[in-house]
Amino acid sequence: MSKYFTIGDRVTLVAAPPYLKTAEPMPMLRPGDTLQVGDQGIILDQRPGGYWGVKFDRGGFLLDGEFLEKVRPETDHSSGAESAADPGESA
Repeated sequence: MSKYFTIGDRVTLVAAPPYLKTAEPMPMLRPGDTLQVGDQGIILDQRPGGYWGVKFDRGGFLLDGEFLEKVRPETDHSSGAESAADPGESA
């Protein structure tokens, strides 16, 4: 099952594919260790077959949606501060 992303979404690499295909007019194969699990990129476009064009710091690559996960907005910092303040107030 392919995941759905919107162009411009920030995504993270959750699993390392055996190889990477560049998102260039003349695509080339790169070793799977070109990107590391946890690297973040931005969705550039959707390609046929459930593939996504993703721009990472090390270049643009075509990846199956199963290797990607949408990055959640970093609003946890404010809720974490509130949670830390609650125990102090009740003590």
